[in-house]
Amino acid sequence: MMADVPAIFRTRRVRWVLIAASVLGLIIGIDTLLLHLRLDPLADVRAYYDAGARLNAGLPLYVQTAMTDDPGFYRYPPLLAIAFRPLALLPYETAALIWEGFLIVLFIGTLVRLGLRNPWTWIVSGWLAAPIAWSLAIGQAQVAVTFLVALGSPWAIALAGNLKILPLIVAVYWIGRRDWRAIRHLVVWLIGLVAVQFVLEPAATIAFIGFSDLGQVGNVQNRSLYAFSPLLWGVFVVGFLAVALRYAPTKAGWALAVSASVLVSPRLLMYQLSTLQAAVRSPGDDAIGGERLAEDGPALAGQHRSDDEGDPQPETDIAEGPDEHRAEERELAPDP
Repeated sequence: MMADVPAIFRTRRVRWVLIAASVLGLIIGIDTLLLHLRLDPLADVRAYYDAGARLNAGLPLYVQTAMTDDPGFYRYPPLLAIAFRPLALLPYETAALIWEGFLIVLFIGTLVRLGLRNPWTWIVSGWLAAPIAWSLAIGQAQVAVTFLVALGSPWAIALAGNLKILPLIVAVYWIGRRDWRAIRHLVVWLIGLVAVQFVLEPAATIAFIGFSDLGQVGNVQNRSLYAFSPLLWGVFVVGFLAVALRYAPTKAGWALAVSASVLVSPRLLMYQLSTLQAAVRSPGDDAIGGERLAEDGPALAGQHRSDDEGDPQPETDIAEGPDEHRAEERELAPDP
């Protein structure tokens, strides 16, 4: 049985509270964007650029002068560094601007994927405006990860997982739904992408296996429970994944899977929260019209089409017809 959204979250008053929170988030996001454009513009591009330059020079990818807390530290699978090899042949400023332009296109693509006519796209994007702005300001690959996760296809999750490992946790959505076809496609794409990396950069691909560990958490403004207690973090991870698996078949399944891929990180910086934006639209929403998306909210319209034949939605849904608007106007009209 599908988990329904509590009716209180679809009432008119609560809707305006959510919109107000989104506007406040947007204001904070603009301030965050200006702050990082002033203090550390495109800072994280340095890590990708230098990694591509090391590969071009025939140097080991993971032998680097930058420390784990530095923006220039490369901690990712080889794929992103391989993709940066052509850009690393250009002057850094030129390469950084090309990469930033690419990220802006992907951000716009994320909004299009979530639905420009879906009010939840804008509400949730407002809530997450600060981490989104931070990601764009520093040229973070998290923008690309968010776009790929929002696509919601096995190939896209496999690609995102080869940019940063944790997006692979989204697979709990298909495991919990026993969608073995999607799992098979995911595994095939993973094997293919790893094979491509091995062919192009065999040494770097092998080196990554022993390179990534919890020692890279470092001393940063870590929002993960791991910074407080590794034991508590471990309990949280197991519990969250169990919940995501249990409720994967429900309308909240996609949102839980996306949230798990972000929140279980032992090194959680604020900009990583931007990927929660991908929870707005689940893969099952492709066959459902924009009106249903507007009614059900983030990642909650992913039912089979047969569900549309069930009980009608309450009249307090976000998508209201002209009759409801006229009734509201009569209620607000002053007495003569």
